[in-house]
Amino acid sequence: MPRSPERYCDIVGEPGVPVCPRFEDSVQVPFSTMTLRAAIFDMDGTIFDSRLDWIELRRSMGLEPDGRPIMEQLRGMPDEERTRCLSILHEAERHGAETGVLIEGTHELLDALHQRKVVCALLTNNSRRSADTVLQRHPLPFDLVVTRDDGPMKPDGAAFRSVLDRLGIAPDDALAIGDTHLDAVAAHDAGIQRIVLIDIPEWMADHLPTGAGIDHVPNLGVARDVILSLAS
Repeated sequence: MPRSPERYCDIVGEPGVPVCPRFEDSVQVPFSTMTLRAAIFDMDGTIFDSRLDWIELRRSMGLEPDGRPIMEQLRGMPDEERTRCLSILHEAERHGAETGVLIEGTHELLDALHQRKVVCALLTNNSRRSADTVLQRHPLPFDLVVTRDDGPMKPDGAAFRSVLDRLGIAPDDALAIGDTHLDAVAAHDAGIQRIVLIDIPEWMADHLPTGAGIDHVPNLGVARDVILSLAS
């Protein structure tokens, strides 16, 4: 269920908008301090809705939500149990990729960024197969697509650094857009100064990096206003 707008930080510089108390450590980076050359998007929950219940999926594997990605939680399992859980994960991801929906406004945002000469990358902890399925169903003009099968996963900052290196763009000129603390932790670790998080649940506030430049927004439509204000 969407949360009310007053739960979010002032994202466009208008006075009188309450700051969510759980996110008071987030820092608003002045718009004038960066030249936006790259926007790095997460996939599920950011531009695409797989309609998966990730907490329930974890429970079906005997996992509790502890702030770590599922693949990391599976590492210490006995081989047989890990194989069982991977099978559950792969089937859930396949179903989500095949039946989920593109979030409204995604095409328009990517087109607007390209018109402003901003390169757009997709960086997801989903599999290559899932990402390819989504992009076959919904062709999107990403300049680069990186999945968990291609290198480090978020929250490892190396995931963002690899994207920046391949694009030839400095962290100060990049923006990260996601919907979980994993996106924020990895982007901040990579030196990205501006992060947009969409409709994150309260429990993730405890896992956000202190001092990161984070805009908390309720949906992609509001995120679009923030992002394009940096690209103008």
